[in-house]
Amino acid sequence: MGYIKKFEDLGLKDIAQVGGKNASLGEMITQLGKQGIRVPTGFALTADAYWHVINENNLLEKLRTIMAPFKDKNDLAMLAKIGKQARSLIEDARMPDDLAQEIIAAYQELSQRYKQKDCDVAVRSSATAEDSPEASFAGQQETYLNVKGDEQLLKSCQKCMASLFTDRAIIYRLDKGFDHFTMAISVGVQKMVRSDLAVSGVAFSLDTESGFKDIVMINSSYGLGESIVQGAVVPDEFFVDKPTLIQSFKPIIKKQVGSKLIKKIYSEDKNNPVIEVPVPVTDQEQFSLTDEEILELARDTTIIEKHYSDLRGSWMPMDIEWAKDGKDGKIYIIQARPETVHSAHKNNTFLMHYSFTHTEADLEKLIITTGQSIGQKIASGKARSASSLEEAKNIQAGDILITRMTNPDWVPIMKRVAGIITTSGGRTCHAAIVSRELGMPAIVGAEKALDLIKDGQEITIDCSKGKTGIIYKGKIPFTAEKIEIKKIPKPPVELLLNIAMPDRAFTLSFLPVSGVGLARIEFIIADTIGIHPMAFISPEKVDEKVREQIKKKTIAYPDPQSFFVNTLAQEVGTIAAAFYPRPVIVRFSDLKTNEYRDLLGGTSFEPIEDNPMIGFRGASRYYDERYKQAFALECAAMKKVREEMGFVNVKVMIPFVRTADEAQRVLQEMKKSGLERGKNGLEVLMMIEIPADVLMIDDFGKLFDGFSIGSNDLTQMTLSVDRDSPLVSQLFDERLPAIKKMLELAVEGAHRNKKKIGICGQAPADYPEIADFLIKLGIDSISVDAQSVIPFLVRLKP
Repeated sequence: MGYIKKFEDLGLKDIAQVGGKNASLGEMITQLGKQGIRVPTGFALTADAYWHVINENNLLEKLRTIMAPFKDKNDLAMLAKIGKQARSLIEDARMPDDLAQEIIAAYQELSQRYKQKDCDVAVRSSATAEDSPEASFAGQQETYLNVKGDEQLLKSCQKCMASLFTDRAIIYRLDKGFDHFTMAISVGVQKMVRSDLAVSGVAFSLDTESGFKDIVMINSSYGLGESIVQGAVVPDEFFVDKPTLIQSFKPIIKKQVGSKLIKKIYSEDKNNPVIEVPVPVTDQEQFSLTDEEILELARDTTIIEKHYSDLRGSWMPMDIEWAKDGKDGKIYIIQARPETVHSAHKNNTFLMHYSFTHTEADLEKLIITTGQSIGQKIASGKARSASSLEEAKNIQAGDILITRMTNPDWVPIMKRVAGIITTSGGRTCHAAIVSRELGMPAIVGAEKALDLIKDGQEITIDCSKGKTGIIYKGKIPFTAEKIEIKKIPKPPVELLLNIAMPDRAFTLSFLPVSGVGLARIEFIIADTIGIHPMAFISPEKVDEKVREQIKKKTIAYPDPQSFFVNTLAQEVGTIAAAFYPRPVIVRFSDLKTNEYRDLLGGTSFEPIEDNPMIGFRGASRYYDERYKQAFALECAAMKKVREEMGFVNVKVMIPFVRTADEAQRVLQEMKKSGLERGKNGLEVLMMIEIPADVLMIDDFGKLFDGFSIGSNDLTQMTLSVDRDSPLVSQLFDERLPAIKKMLELAVEGAHRNKKKIGICGQAPADYPEIADFLIKLGIDSISVDAQSVIPFLVRLKP
């Protein structure tokens, strides 16, 4: 009887015999090779091979006897005992001669194919019920890398079979309702890709946190890929937009350098074929993939996703492992399986709205440290530190586990806790993957957590605000509201969203809005970039200490200006991708001089003004010698977003325009930077924030494609009330007759000039009567912040 199948002879039809992993490798080799997908070949030991070992050694009844005493999933001591006995039983069994001969013959043929004597292979498990959309057995069994020679291969194959009874696999099967004694292991033997000399990683065909399906998320680090999955490193992270990628654009919307402190490489020691070594600092500071490699991986991922989705007849997000060969420089796909968290749930049917009872100022004082957020939830509990499984056994239900990293053996512990914090790892490490599947919040890569948090201390972890997870002191009260989108009424006016930071853009894209009415660049400049834009133009004007800080922050880019343009473009691109093809109105920077001074290097470029609110801000900066070169960088970023990334849904908006002459000068500066109104369909809008804008709207109507009312500034300027002054705050009221008159004149004036006009200030969200008033006036759109969308819709009658 034949127990070996070459990958070229396999497809998804063979899952029952070779498991999901091996069947998928065969499927990709036979069906996707012609589309450019490279998969290293090899062969599979079928499930019959496993049963051959079991039956020839009469192991089935012995296994049943070993497993019989295990009744309580929480009895970890008993679990460890019976798991070890079961594995030893299979590992010590005799490999039948006919099976051993078949394996060796197939291995020698594979070695000849790759023109190597005893070629290096990976020996991986492929459970016969694994990798369905409902359950993933990834990481439950063992993998052996850099296996060479007949003897080592046979031993690794048998150990792989035995790993059907790892502690974590036993628990996982119990949780998922699989029978221990009807499942089998198929063993995959695959030619290794020499990523120990290059890089490797994982790719998902969706955003793993929100379930947003129009991006590819890529993690990358040096060496063999186990470092990422095991959480041993914080990898580089890249996002690519799928819809515009398919249109042949280059939409890399995120590039984030990870620490990448160590890597796994080959060893000559047969007993320890893979070792861990430090990564040189210069490599840690650089991106591990080029832009072209990022795009190639994204294309491969979309091709694989489309193939599996077509076979299923509905969307099938994919979890892919890849590796770059350091010898031939090519990228290979080494595994592909269905993603199991979001594919198992219906996305976009409801939204969860979390909020603290504390103010933002009070929360700021309670921050202990931060990391990368997983799970988009909030949890409180006692912090319990553990450096080993032995230490973790005393952790109670509702505690928050803090450790360096987890592996599959930690799963029974992880099921008890309310949340998890790790000091290493990225969004695709083991702790992150399991936390998502368990539906619990986790913060990974919180490097200082073990040092800053005392064992037993009450803490709160917040993963609800985007990519940054925050750890607070104490048990902080919060509310969680589940809102069904289908029950939200349709508004009588186009509803848009105000958004400051891109972190939650994918999640916010599920809100029932028609697009983004205001995306604020200044928040990206202040929070993500953190450096005064002119410091990139004239670094000689800042002191040496600041120059060193800038150098450190921008080291992964060829020059500091590239860092600014690319970072701004990626952040704006993230918002544009989240809402594509819905319109996204991006407002150029509107920081005041006092706010610019707070940026790194800011004091070298900004004057001190007595009243920055009506000083050197908005449009007046863009053509002024003191800032126009920095404005050119903003324009370059927007040009990149539209023309290189393909987000033609982006419109740009000019804030705080005082005169028509000023508007023309700004438009001229934009044109010099290749950002010309009307070119490639570019629409340029103007903010209405000053009484002069309302009075002269006919002049402005000749220069712009539309308007958006900034009611905060318009109220301030009309009433001459400093909106930041508590002394006169009681006079700041958009409902006053003078403000309503300004709103009426603005809407009438825009429509008289056949231009659309919306509002992006706070007034309609705060005051229902203002919203009703604007709707009656015929305003074209109302834009509110994310927190106000649902309340706004609920209280408006369709």
